[in-house]
Amino acid sequence: MSEQKSTREGFGDGLLDIAKKNPDVVVVDADLRHSVQTLKFAEKYPRRAWNVGIAEQNLIGVAAGLARGGKIPFAASFAVFATGLTYNQIRQSVCYSKNNVKIVGSHAGILTGEDGATHQALEDLNLMRGLPGMRIYCPADYFEARAMVAKIAVEESACYLRLGRQKIPTIYDSNFRAKLGRVDILKKGKDGIIFAIGTEVPFAIEAAAILKARGKNVGVVNASTLKPLDTRTILPLLQKFRKVFTAEDHSIIGGLGSAIAELVAENGVSSKLTRIGIRDEFGESGKPDDLLRKYKLDGKGIAGQVLRKL
Repeated sequence: MSEQKSTREGFGDGLLDIAKKNPDVVVVDADLRHSVQTLKFAEKYPRRAWNVGIAEQNLIGVAAGLARGGKIPFAASFAVFATGLTYNQIRQSVCYSKNNVKIVGSHAGILTGEDGATHQALEDLNLMRGLPGMRIYCPADYFEARAMVAKIAVEESACYLRLGRQKIPTIYDSNFRAKLGRVDILKKGKDGIIFAIGTEVPFAIEAAAILKARGKNVGVVNASTLKPLDTRTILPLLQKFRKVFTAEDHSIIGGLGSAIAELVAENGVSSKLTRIGIRDEFGESGKPDDLLRKYKLDGKGIAGQVLRKL
């Protein structure tokens, strides 16, 4: 891990990477161009960018119409708006109608910080995961987010891309090539394994380093594709380790923890699973680092929860 950048920045730069190569890529946003990092695209390609104003339901409708016309729309807003305010439109106009819309939810999780509980999406993965045909991607750092955009653009499917506001340590570099639908084993271990998603991946790596100093060798897996889940790789790991953990800046209900729990239950795996995340509550306003500490989602907090179970 080295420099710190946000995954939303990776999305913005990824858009510019593919814009020249693929003229069908367009952007629709809801008056948040600077925040969701679509501003550079809009300035360079003004005829391929639409700001619908503070009208998120219309955002999805416009994006669905563009997809129907053969375009590849990235519809971007804060995650709490992009999934919550627009759920019926996504269900009916995107998934049920099988329209190729890429929904981008920025400012997800408690890392959104001072904006507080009303703007911290902690249930967006749960909402999107239940929709038939929806694919879900949560990049671990700037470089994965940037690389994912080009891959998502050529997928003939509705997609949800979950992004964070806060700068976090990068774990990859500019040579990284995204592999949608596959997990990435970042560290091997023998005492247990942590499946982490999105902005929690760097903190899971930090937790593994803390645990190593305590004599525990714990593996880390970047599960950046939540749906479809890479069961071919994950299931053998569940069968191998007696102690399994998930880490997510999201409710433990309906996100990565639930997905792994379903896999454990359906396959009769005897592993003991511990879900690390937000436990059926809303967040609160505060500095991101303070919130991570309070909810035990920083490296030290994750390490402590893992150590108690090992």
